[in-house]
Amino acid sequence: MLTFPDIDPIIFAIGPVAIRWYGLMYVIGFLFAWWLARKRCTRADSPVTAEQVDDLIFNAMLGVIIGGRVGYCLVYAWPELVANPLYLFKITEGGMSFHGGLAGVMIAMWWFGRKRGKTMFQITDFMAPFVPLGLGFGRIGNFINGELWGKPTDVAWAFNINGVGLHPSQLYEALLEGFVLFVILWLYSSKPRPYMAVSGMFLLFYGIFRFFVEFYRVPDSHMGDNGYMALGWLTTGQILSAPMIVAGAVMLVIAYSRRPLAAKA
Repeated sequence: MLTFPDIDPIIFAIGPVAIRWYGLMYVIGFLFAWWLARKRCTRADSPVTAEQVDDLIFNAMLGVIIGGRVGYCLVYAWPELVANPLYLFKITEGGMSFHGGLAGVMIAMWWFGRKRGKTMFQITDFMAPFVPLGLGFGRIGNFINGELWGKPTDVAWAFNINGVGLHPSQLYEALLEGFVLFVILWLYSSKPRPYMAVSGMFLLFYGIFRFFVEFYRVPDSHMGDNGYMALGWLTTGQILSAPMIVAGAVMLVIAYSRRPLAAKA
């Protein structure tokens, strides 16, 4: 088994203000998104100009943070939220939900596009390839925090946590939902694709990767029957990811049946 590095989640603190690795990972993810967006916006089929990139990333950041926190509280921490509505703002006492963040980003992209005469899918087709690296860095932040561990295992790459070997499911997600998904989307979107197709690819492959990794993650014990919602193995994460797989596949079918390119949308 491997030894967990046991990194202090706090990089440094000045009085009551603490800079955490988890927050830094999000900052790095947004910086990469900004840099990649600046590179891609020079293409003729880009719906976003160089001058609009800063606003786009700022809107996406708000969508991730607000949507992710609200989604977490509604799905995973509803009792705490009901008992104390201010729990929503206690970001050091709870997490972020990807699915909530996705909803927040979609709303933010709709709002950004609406003000500029673009559709939501024109903007999400542009943004989708930049998202996975942010997801990957976020999962590395989970690993540093020592949270969201996987199930007990005896594989060679298991981490020794209190004498028990555990799947590093955070790193599985960082690899699949981060690096692998980034490569897929970056290469796929390297030339103009049908309207809505890049967004569909993101939903399809993220949903598949997340659904798969859930088999190795320890589910939230307070959800369902010891964390399982049905069949003795179905988790909340899988229930939320399954519609993404279906939606992504349907969007791709629609995109390629219509065949208009994003540049002409």
